[in-house]
Amino acid sequence: MILPIVAYGDPVLKKVGADITKDYPKLDELIANMYETMYGAFGLGLAAPQIGLPIRLFIVDAEPFAEDDTYTKEEQEAFKGFKKTFINARILDEKGDEWPFSEGCLSIPDVREDVFRKPEITIEYFDENFKKHTETYDGLIARVIQHEYDHIEGILFTDKLSSLKKRLIKGKLANISKGKINIDYKMRFPNQKKKR
Repeated sequence: MILPIVAYGDPVLKKVGADITKDYPKLDELIANMYETMYGAFGLGLAAPQIGLPIRLFIVDAEPFAEDDTYTKEEQEAFKGFKKTFINARILDEKGDEWPFSEGCLSIPDVREDVFRKPEITIEYFDENFKKHTETYDGLIARVIQHEYDHIEGILFTDKLSSLKKRLIKGKLANISKGKINIDYKMRFPNQKKKR
C-alpha cells in the first residue's frame, strides 16, 4: 500500500526515532509498504519518519539508479544490487574529508542543494529479520545511508545548509509545508488549510 509522504514542516520529521523490537506490530507489512511508497515516488531511500512514524527504520534501494546515465560508471556499479532495510541503526564512525553533493528529499520536493558529508561510514544495524550487521560503506552509497540515517535522528538535509542558503530557500520550504507544490506522489502537508 502506498502511504502519503510527510512534507517539510511536520514535527515528526524533527523527532529522534525510537528503537523497535522484532515484535513491532505488522513490521513486515510496514517494510513492504515503505518500499512500495518509495518506488511510487521514484525515491532512492525512505525513512519511517517520512511516513509519520518516529521509529529507527529506513530503507534504501539503489538498484533502479544503476542504469541512470546521470551517474558515473563507478556510481552505477555501487548501486547495482544494493537494497537494504536498516532497523535501529547507529553510525559508529565517519571518516575522510567532507565532500559536497547535490541532495534532494521526498519530504522536500523540488529543493536540491549541495550538502557536505564524510565519504566513509561504519554502521551497525539490524536487517528485516533482526540479524545484526556492522558494515562499512563509502562514496554515494554512504551518502544515501547518511541522508536516511539523519531522518531517524530528526535531521533534514536542509539543516546542514549555510544560513544564507536557508534564507534563499525559505519561501520554497514555506510553500511545501502549505501544500503549494505540484508533485506526482501522495503527500501529507502540515500547514495545508482544510477545505470546509
